[in-house]
Amino acid sequence: MNPIVEKVTTEKGLQAAFQIRDLVFVVEQEVDAAEEYDEFEFTSVHFLARLDDLPVGTARWRFTSNGVKMERFAVLKEVRGHGVGEALVAAVLKDIAMHPDGKGKKKYLHAQIHAMPLYAKFGFQQVGEQFEECAILHYKMQLA
Repeated sequence: MNPIVEKVTTEKGLQAAFQIRDLVFVVEQEVDAAEEYDEFEFTSVHFLARLDDLPVGTARWRFTSNGVKMERFAVLKEVRGHGVGEALVAAVLKDIAMHPDGKGKKKYLHAQIHAMPLYAKFGFQQVGEQFEECAILHYKMQLA
């Protein structure tokens, strides 16, 4: 059972991504929905991961003044540990590399502490001090 990751190109796909974020961040992690959704929803590049054709994970990336920020990685609890997170990170990095404006830009993210080993597998390194976002501890990580 290998995850398939695709760029979101339809409203239906975007709604599936939002539903996963609702379940993971708003319900499971108790993040306020007003903080989860922001002004970058329609300017970010979104991804949806599927297992057996069911949406199970999502992520997005966007350009910032600091480079390329990868964010909103969410995998449904019942499929964690099945390679969905790794497939999402790989797909996002590949998409950024293929974007004409993505080459040479710093890639970074704000990692929840439990997810840091996942990003480290791809060469991301901790930068700076621990901080809190939406009442959850994070570290900034950037690609070495």
